[in-house]
Amino acid sequence: MSPVPDLEIIMISKTFFITGVSSGFGLALSREALAAGHTVIGTVRNEEARGAFETLDDRRAHAVVLDVTDIDAIPGVVTDAEARFGRVDVLVNNAGYGHEGIFEESPLSEMRRQFEVNVFGAVGVTHAFVPRFRERRRGHIVNITSMGGFITMPGIAYYCGSKFALEGISEVLGKELRPFGVHVTAVAPGSFRTDWAGRSMQRSPRSIPDYDASFDPIRQARQEKSGKQLGDPAKAAKAILALTSLPEPSAHLLLGSDALSLVREKLAAMTSDIDRWESLTRSTDG
Repeated sequence: MSPVPDLEIIMISKTFFITGVSSGFGLALSREALAAGHTVIGTVRNEEARGAFETLDDRRAHAVVLDVTDIDAIPGVVTDAEARFGRVDVLVNNAGYGHEGIFEESPLSEMRRQFEVNVFGAVGVTHAFVPRFRERRRGHIVNITSMGGFITMPGIAYYCGSKFALEGISEVLGKELRPFGVHVTAVAPGSFRTDWAGRSMQRSPRSIPDYDASFDPIRQARQEKSGKQLGDPAKAAKAILALTSLPEPSAHLLLGSDALSLVREKLAAMTSDIDRWESLTRSTDG
């Protein structure tokens, strides 16, 4: 059964450009797209990873070496990729990582790095594709955000900040590009069995005892849960692939029942707060 049974799915062979295809959602989506007959251009960090990715399919799996934080290199890589492998139909900004740390204990340098990868990297790649998609009057940009772009939890302030930023940028860009037939979707996964909470997670060392009681159990639980999360990356890949086959894809897509319930709780709490303080809100009108 289709994950979107009430919507028309158009299966046409496309070319995907996916950042961060060595593991996690990037690898899962690449495998699913290749299995469906699509062509995938994936970004990797080194030549060894390039070789490993291209073994997935000797005709339709192509890898390019790119660090998404090297903003100056992105336009040339994109131009070369399209010249060699064909025009890209779908851009998936997947490259990113998680930072965990109490705000007071986490240096600003770690926040800068988090935003360089999760926000500036995604925006840099998008900048290279937007004029191409606009001129062709078609294209789909998929930004992998997180339920952490809607909800917050102690210890991931920098990560949530980066994903909140990418959610907002995606929504605005979608409105700007809609007149040209270009779609933008922010895909917000919940907890999935990827490396996000494992080897990919950057953790600031603990240093302030005041936070021990509140945060240490959270850090321990997150580490113990890594690899045992409810979400299946292969099923997420199928859902994303279905999304890119829709003639009118959504601007936002949550993935996972945990994301669904937690975001609904957040929206309900926000609505309650807005209603509670309505009179004070209105008191500022001239």
